[in-house]
Amino acid sequence: MIRRDYSKPAEGVKYIFITGGVVSSLGKGISASALGMLLKSRGLTVTIMKFDPYLNVDPGTMNPLQHGEVYVTDDGAETDLDLGHYERFLDESLSQDNNVTTGRIYNTIISKERRGDYLGATVQVVPHVTDEIKSSLVRLTLKRRVDVVISEIGGTVGDIEGLPFLEAIRQFGLDLGRKNVLYIHVTMVPYLESSGELKTKPTQHSVKTLSEIGIQPDILICRTSRYSLSEELKQKIALFCNVSPGAVIEARDVESIYEVPLLLHSQGLDQLAIDHLGLETGKPHLSSWTKMVRRSLNSRRSLEIAICGKYVDLADSYKSINEAFVHAGIANDVKINLNWVDTEKINRYTAKRQLSRYAGILIPGGFGYRGIEGKLESIRYARLNKVPMFGICLGLQCAIVEFARNVCGIAGAGSTEFDPDTPEPVISLMPDQTEVTEKGGTMRLGAYPCELAEGSLASRIYGIGHIEERHRHRYEVSNRYRAQLAARGMVFSGLSPNGRLIEIIELKNHPWFLGCQFHPEFKSRPMRPHPLFRDFVAAALRFNENRQKVE
Repeated sequence: MIRRDYSKPAEGVKYIFITGGVVSSLGKGISASALGMLLKSRGLTVTIMKFDPYLNVDPGTMNPLQHGEVYVTDDGAETDLDLGHYERFLDESLSQDNNVTTGRIYNTIISKERRGDYLGATVQVVPHVTDEIKSSLVRLTLKRRVDVVISEIGGTVGDIEGLPFLEAIRQFGLDLGRKNVLYIHVTMVPYLESSGELKTKPTQHSVKTLSEIGIQPDILICRTSRYSLSEELKQKIALFCNVSPGAVIEARDVESIYEVPLLLHSQGLDQLAIDHLGLETGKPHLSSWTKMVRRSLNSRRSLEIAICGKYVDLADSYKSINEAFVHAGIANDVKINLNWVDTEKINRYTAKRQLSRYAGILIPGGFGYRGIEGKLESIRYARLNKVPMFGICLGLQCAIVEFARNVCGIAGAGSTEFDPDTPEPVISLMPDQTEVTEKGGTMRLGAYPCELAEGSLASRIYGIGHIEERHRHRYEVSNRYRAQLAARGMVFSGLSPNGRLIEIIELKNHPWFLGCQFHPEFKSRPMRPHPLFRDFVAAALRFNENRQKVE
């Protein structure tokens, strides 16, 4: 068969592929992020991408309880939550090109076939699907010059849906030569309580399965719980998996994911990658990162924050919010204890009992009516008791509904998302969404500008008058009610440049009450916490200290 030209990679670019075996959720994304951070600390330009083997074009229509949070990039892509890890560790903004799914690959191929791009050829997995996968790798290097591309292959080796991606990266190694491609396999070494020992057989079988596909890993990252791998076990794994003993890297559980780069560096992972790929770099600059990690682990103060939502059964549903609080905690030298409160179980009679212990209340984004009344009661409790309250996206909209009902006396105030026939639609569908029928990728997505009112809480927090934040929503505050809300103390401190879209709200006569239509959690970084989260935590600390004085 004649090889197809799928476009050539930029000269000098090196590629690292990270696969996983034994079980899912081993931490491939964290491993990729940590390695990317280490290579960047040495002066290299790095980007990371995720290949997801599911048939959805993107995760935008998937239930967060199944898939976790949908992460949004500046250019409006709805992506896997691992892109959040990539951005946080690299401290860089990524794009839609950094997350590719089977659905997106097949969607592109079918569109090409319908246009006649294949000139009547029979379209097959090899070479057409694999070439399209390889083309997505190449595209990353054509828009921006990079030294290293790290690609995480989602799923587990042996999954049928992942085979085209594994075949594509196998071919990539042949196309570019083994000195330009590095294969890292993340696997598991379980500890059996009954025998009191770590077992290497799952790792051996996982590597065997990968080798049968034609990929021999160069490095193994072996996940363990609290037990370390002995030199004897590393030698055994190396022997049966055909790698050098020094290429068997232990990745045991740590208290903070931000420790992982330091743990991997201490075992020489970044040096192994540099040596294999023939890269020339300086020494890593890790002092600031080390100080950040040390500060995160050694905070003596603690703070209880309630996250009142409906996706509380899976913490990954709000992964970026969780990490944003970690960053804000580091900035305020406090350990944040997040408690996930199911708003389906909150009403006017139970709100005080369930929320009085917390120093701050956050209402996150979400979709659908379930749990809404509990969110409204949580906001009402925070408003009346002067508890710091932070509403994000749907959280802002709920704050508007609660204020309209209980302060402005608009009894029927509601959102057309939950009740299309509500008599007082203080929240309504955005005008450009009225004709939209498809659900995937059709919301207001990505970074949009916002102008902050001078002298407002928001402007004080940001320290500037113009910001850009990432959005993911279809509904907005109705301008018909703006005057009524403002007359009773609602402050619209952030507006779109044309003044039509309300982006941030505040309350007069409240120590810290703020809602934003965008998702600030997507832009928070461990070394650069988001200003809103940082200030919310500071306000919660003040509230907690004042409460303790009274008690």
